[in-house]
Order: sequence, then structure tokens, then C-alpha cells
Amino acid sequence: MTVQIFGIGEPAWRLTFFAAFFLSLAVLELAHPRLERPDLMRALKARRWFTNLSILVLSSLMLRMIFPAAATGVALYADAHGYGILPMLGLPPFVSGVLAFVILDFAIWLEHVIFHKVPLFWRIHRVHHADTGLDLTTGLRFHPMEILLSILWKSAVILAIGAPPVSVLIFEIVLNGASMFNHANVRLSARADYVLRRVIVTPDMHSVHHSAEPAETDTNYGFNLSIWDRLFSTYLARSKHPPETMPIGLQPYHRPVPAKLLWSLLLPFRKI
Repeated sequence: MTVQIFGIGEPAWRLTFFAAFFLSLAVLELAHPRLERPDLMRALKARRWFTNLSILVLSSLMLRMIFPAAATGVALYADAHGYGILPMLGLPPFVSGVLAFVILDFAIWLEHVIFHKVPLFWRIHRVHHADTGLDLTTGLRFHPMEILLSILWKSAVILAIGAPPVSVLIFEIVLNGASMFNHANVRLSARADYVLRRVIVTPDMHSVHHSAEPAETDTNYGFNLSIWDRLFSTYLARSKHPPETMPIGLQPYHRPVPAKLLWSLLLPFRKI
């Protein structure tokens, strides 16, 4: 059971867009890096990329084993059974799709806040924040347990609102690309950053969230739309540190160990 668009299934669409986003951002990082950090970005990049991408592969395999059709499969099930609020409202398909996209984006923002505020969930999410570098692969570094909890949360929201399957597929593709983009070590002009962050989360905006300063980590939770942080007063325009010297990661782990795969996978079970 999967969404078909022009005869192509959901996994193929997601993989195609993932590859396009990843390769494009990797080239931009090389051509226009936001920061040059020889001690972090260069010396650790080979190991960091291996670890971060390995975590991505493990998380993806686990997700497909438990939820073969992923979030779009849940949307298809809801659609087939008439579940959810949106179908009851009788709205035009386009309007329902846009509303579903926005609601899902808010749900992911709220999930992110909860993963920071609830100690049990923070133990899992800190794998993402332990990365001592910041580039597009950081946006893929989520522990398999976090991915599992996230799909359960998204599934509940999809069933509750009756999100259209195609809207869910588009949301998943955009969310994946946005996560890579706002973690990317890409330099935007001040003007471009100012305009873009009115609507979406930019690398300069989200990098503040990865500051080792707890007060700054507790800001800028958005992955895609920037409106939620502004609405709920969790928006911070800049770190108190200059970008070149802003400490990244978690204070106890400013050593090379976060770049190790087994260490990262076992981090949720270590003492805080």
C-alpha cells in the first residue's frame, strides 16, 4: 500500500528528492561554506559523515521494517476509512492539502519542543545535539528510537486530521530537505537570510539552536516554517557568540567521541 504519482511509488519519490537535496547542498557547502572550522569541520568530517549517515541508514531500515508504507501508508488508511477532521469539513482537496501540511509542520515543531523538555525524550534527542560539527548530515542524525517515536506521533496526527496522502508525501519530502538545508554549512547573504527567515528556517537561524549555551539551545525549534517560534516566543535572531566562535554541541561532549557510531547509538543509555 503506497502513494503512486505518475506511476512512481512513495519510496522512489523520497529517495530521488533526498539524493537531489543532498548532492546540491553538499556542493554548496564546498563552494560557499558558512564557517570554516579546521578543528571540527575538516578533521572530523570523514568520521562524522560516516557516523551520521550510518545512523540515517539504521533509522531508515528500522522504520521500513516496522512501518513499510511509512506516514503515507497511514494517510492512505485514514483516507480509505474516512477518518479525520478534514474529510468531515468537505473542503476542496487543495485547501485540505495545505491545511494538512501546516498542521503537520506545527506537530513536528511541538514534537521537537517536547523532546527537549521531557527528560526521557531528551536522552534520545541529545544524540542529534551531540554532533560537534554542523552541516547537512547533522540534519539526518536522529537516533532510531527518535525516528520511531516521531512516526508514531505523526501517525496519530495524520489519523486525527485525515491528512490527504499526497499532502503527507509532499510534507515528508519537504521536511527531509528542510532539515538538511537548515543544518547545512552554507553561506547566505544577509539580505537572503533576512527575507527567507520570514517564512522558512535558514541555516543561520537554526544554528543558534545547536549552540552549546542551554539558553540558546532552548530557541529556534522549527525545521521548516519559521512562524511557530515567533508565535510561541522561542525565536532568537542571533547567538551571543560570533558565528565563528559559537560553541556547537553539548558541553560535556566537546571531544571527538560524538563522531563514533557505537558511542552515538549508546548515548541515550548513558548518564546525563
